[in-house]
Amino acid sequence: MELNKKTFGQRCKDLWNYFSLYEKIWFFSIVILAVAFSFIFPEDSEELAINPKLITILYLIDIISNVACELLISKQSKYNFLVSLLVEITEIAICIVCAYRWATCAVTLFFWIPIDIISYINWNRHKDKDDREVTAVRKLTVKQDIILIACIAVWTVAVGYLLSFIEIEGIMSYNAVVRDVSLYLDACASAVGMANGVFILLRYREQWIAWYIVAIIEIVLNIMAGQWILLILKAGYLTNTTYGYIKWTKYIKSHPEAVAEEKKSIA
Repeated sequence: MELNKKTFGQRCKDLWNYFSLYEKIWFFSIVILAVAFSFIFPEDSEELAINPKLITILYLIDIISNVACELLISKQSKYNFLVSLLVEITEIAICIVCAYRWATCAVTLFFWIPIDIISYINWNRHKDKDDREVTAVRKLTVKQDIILIACIAVWTVAVGYLLSFIEIEGIMSYNAVVRDVSLYLDACASAVGMANGVFILLRYREQWIAWYIVAIIEIVLNIMAGQWILLILKAGYLTNTTYGYIKWTKYIKSHPEAVAEEKKSIA
């Protein structure tokens, strides 16, 4: 038994070979660009009493862990949820340090962290029959799409309105209109984010569409907040979301029997 154990070097080699050339180029391109941006556009938040070095470190951790998580999701790997826990903790810290996006902070704490743990267990129970490292995935019906859109609209209006009563000076407080708009955008991002979490839990392909929407909303929020370094992450989201959507779609089309069984199990 001792002879069959892999060395640390062999495990690192297996991990390196696990990712395709495109995936490795994509990952390191985002990381290098993020580090470069942290020097080209250094954080300057003295007016809000935010430590520039601290927030830059948090941004870089957020970017690196997010892109690693995105790659693992696109590969239908259950281990994305373990990396995602680091993402959630980092993003909560960013919200607290910047004193903004309270809807996203609350959703991350009370929704995303539990959903990551539950999703890891659920994905582990639905492995592909041919490749045990891959989780079987599926897609939504039109009726489910309509119900979901209605729920997101209601959440956005209700939560955005409630957030408008919270008076806390933060990174978006430099303009009243910007602050109010950011509240509703934050509410919408949190709603779509939760939908995305449910999709990931239940292994639905539409989680990639939700990621598109969240990425676009967060691009707007990052620009409003002057968080230029995080735009690198969002650019990575948009490219990998396309890649992940294509990969999951190919899997669904090539595994019609598995998808049919999944539909029967929830009927």
